[in-house]
Amino acid sequence: MELLVAQNPDPESRLPYLIRVPVGAGLVFAVSGTWPRAKAVYCHPLPPESWPDEPALVETVELRSCTRRGAAIDVVAARARENRSQLVHTTARGRHVVFWQSPLTRKQSRPRVRTPTARAARIPELSIVVDAHERYAYNFSDKPVTTTRGPLACGDYGLNIDGQLVAAIERKSLSDLSSSLLNGKLKYQLTELAGLPRAAVVVEDRYSEIFALTFVRPAVVADALAELQVSFPTVPIVFCQNRKLAQEYTNRYLAAAHRWFTEQGGTPTAFEPQD
Repeated sequence: MELLVAQNPDPESRLPYLIRVPVGAGLVFAVSGTWPRAKAVYCHPLPPESWPDEPALVETVELRSCTRRGAAIDVVAARARENRSQLVHTTARGRHVVFWQSPLTRKQSRPRVRTPTARAARIPELSIVVDAHERYAYNFSDKPVTTTRGPLACGDYGLNIDGQLVAAIERKSLSDLSSSLLNGKLKYQLTELAGLPRAAVVVEDRYSEIFALTFVRPAVVADALAELQVSFPTVPIVFCQNRKLAQEYTNRYLAAAHRWFTEQGGTPTAFEPQD
């Protein structure tokens, strides 16, 4: 009995891997990581026929057991370390989601942080544009924020003033950050973001998790990240531990940009990029 991990052949997907779990005829998920080592891995369910005929296998994990127990699937690998994990079906913000977690990540999944309810930058209601191509977008449901879908020249979340994009946030998972660093995509994204008056990249993870990566040398990712930050100093790359805190940062960054802009004179020409 084996759990198979393969590269995701879909170039449009933000989830770089596929896993095939030996339950029934085989369950297939697009996933953000190869094993829940330091954090829970998000899993997107796919139909069984989505598994490639000739998969580019990354890892074959021999299993002692793989058993469905209610809303969870218990997976026990035939090894001494990192051997126990669980795929959990749950609901988040009204939609069905699956997370692959280990005993360690289950303890870390809910950090003891309560985000404040005070309005960001004291703005009664902030209007944020969400890029039309953004999957699983932040909904800011507990914030005085309204969102609209539309095309953004760059970034995933933007602030429009008088019809002009003046600030944007690019959202990244750790796996997406790593792959876009290595294939050069992030450099082009930062080039576009640097052309805005204000912009930032928000990462839904800790910086320390770079050094837990297994599919690439961590030092290569860390060096590439440092080189890009030196090349584009006006676009900060901020690690926010998890999705909830990344949403909080996005809200407060765009609110601060809105307040700063209005205090500069209220016209896009007054909100120029700084060298």
